[in-house]
Amino acid sequence: MNRRNFIQNTGLVTAGLTLGGLSLQSFSTDSRTKITILHTNDTHSHIDPFAANHPKYPNQGGVSRRATLINAIRKENPNTLLLDAGDIFQGTPYFNFYGGELEFKLMSMLKYDCATLGNHDFDNGVAGFYKQLPHAKFDFVSANYDFKNTLLDTLVKPYKTFVKNGIKIGVFGLGVELDGLVLKQLYKETKYNDPIAITQQITNTLKKEEHCDLIICLSHLGYQYKGDPTKISDLKLAAATNNIDLIIGGHTHTFLDKPTSVTNTDGKQVLVNQVGKYGINVGRVDFYFDDLKNITSNGGSIPV
Repeated sequence: MNRRNFIQNTGLVTAGLTLGGLSLQSFSTDSRTKITILHTNDTHSHIDPFAANHPKYPNQGGVSRRATLINAIRKENPNTLLLDAGDIFQGTPYFNFYGGELEFKLMSMLKYDCATLGNHDFDNGVAGFYKQLPHAKFDFVSANYDFKNTLLDTLVKPYKTFVKNGIKIGVFGLGVELDGLVLKQLYKETKYNDPIAITQQITNTLKKEEHCDLIICLSHLGYQYKGDPTKISDLKLAAATNNIDLIIGGHTHTFLDKPTSVTNTDGKQVLVNQVGKYGINVGRVDFYFDDLKNITSNGGSIPV
């Protein structure tokens, strides 16, 4: 190689290594696998956006706007799950007139992947929920409601697994104590089991038998209860168990700008997120997996 070619070649290499003070590594693509979790809770049959003159939520919400947001995020990252933490029913005349049919049809059009049941999803009874299930093109999960002697037996599973770009994700559901919230004649023989004990069983199954890389709880237990420290909540559940990576909450209509981080029994961090009510926000949590499937994450709430 002559001197002129040597200088030219060396200059190109040097420029590639140090251009703008950045190393070559700065230009490499991110090799991590990104899993995006989108979620809602307590939408309460709110199909239309609030009016522009609404005193609390002017011009916010609406299923069509939620669809636009969700579709944009799915284009950004195809490895996306859309989940709901319950109380889909009750809150507008749409439910009074259609009994939940419209809610399930629209959620199916938005391509929800999974949901759990809230207490208001029993407002037309077990039979009313059962009647609308054919309109739901997604699965319902609940691990601590035993539906054995009801119409929902075998139709609501304890958990469901998904695989996105080689990452296995386990999603299970938990429901609030129905006694005192829902008339016995509505929830029939549905049996409520202790969420903490059930969670440890289910997460052990998801981790050790299903070999899930990410475990998500769809909870309708409530974020926290300051007036009743003994009452089970998402924060208590996170601290009393292990294996959960994310708790998506509902029931207390808690607005969180970003997930709360709680230390579990293994000393690891669990994210707890909830995005208020009525579909005026969509929660988003991004998980990043390196080649060894170590996890990092970030997330928050997106206004609709």
